[in-house]
Amino acid sequence: MAKADGQQWTENLAGFTKEVFEADGKARDIYRAGTGPAVIVISEMPGITPLVAEFGLKVVAAGCTAVMPHLFGDPGRPPSGRYIFSSLGPACISREFSTFALRRTSPITNWLRKLAAAEHARCGGPGVGAVGMCFTGGFALAMMVDDIMLAPVLSQPSLPFPITKKHKADIGISDADLARVKQRTAEGTCLLGLRFTHDPFCFEERFATLRRELGDAFIAVEIDSSPDNPFGHPKAAHSVLTEHLQDRDGTPTRAALDQTLAFFREKLGVGTGPGPEAP
Repeated sequence: MAKADGQQWTENLAGFTKEVFEADGKARDIYRAGTGPAVIVISEMPGITPLVAEFGLKVVAAGCTAVMPHLFGDPGRPPSGRYIFSSLGPACISREFSTFALRRTSPITNWLRKLAAAEHARCGGPGVGAVGMCFTGGFALAMMVDDIMLAPVLSQPSLPFPITKKHKADIGISDADLARVKQRTAEGTCLLGLRFTHDPFCFEERFATLRRELGDAFIAVEIDSSPDNPFGHPKAAHSVLTEHLQDRDGTPTRAALDQTLAFFREKLGVGTGPGPEAP
């Protein structure tokens, strides 16, 4: 049943507390849960869906504080085609998101970097982690310009939109920011990238650029979604950690989820081992 106008989907955000964070003159709601070093969970389109929130709780179970900023959409609302379209339109024309420009960092990442710094001061630990998904997938890469970003995860990074061959290969950050990221990877920082092999929005060319520019520091996880793949992933499979996650032992998406959570635990000093099942 559709929600009435103005009614919130708060039941899908159980376990999170709502706060406000302000930086650069812009105040946004954030949803927090857990203890331990902070992981900034940046939602995919159309917003903080129930499955994005569920992933956040898995980050909590792994021993970290999950912090979900509200950048677009209706927090807690389940996805639908119409809802995705209604969220995507305003984001595409917003100056905060570089949806089509080549070799440009989205301005919203400056606000996200300040959120990460504030959460690091609040939560402690050696640094912070971040995961971007789809529309926001490359934001964790841009956040690597700061030394506190120790565990960046790029899940199906989809900006800039793949309208030309150059766009398919672009990684969504400026040359200056890329130079800083390369400096950090040369010093030992690494990053994790996730995608399905036939993703219609995150092409292999983008991961090839990341491999070429960052070498072994870029840990790529590419999940077979070719026709007749053994796990039945649809050809258009896109969201590795949420909508297209097969959350059961032995599946490649569950392995990718476990690797992501282990990455956060290792880099942020909360140990290694199983993620959401950890006691």
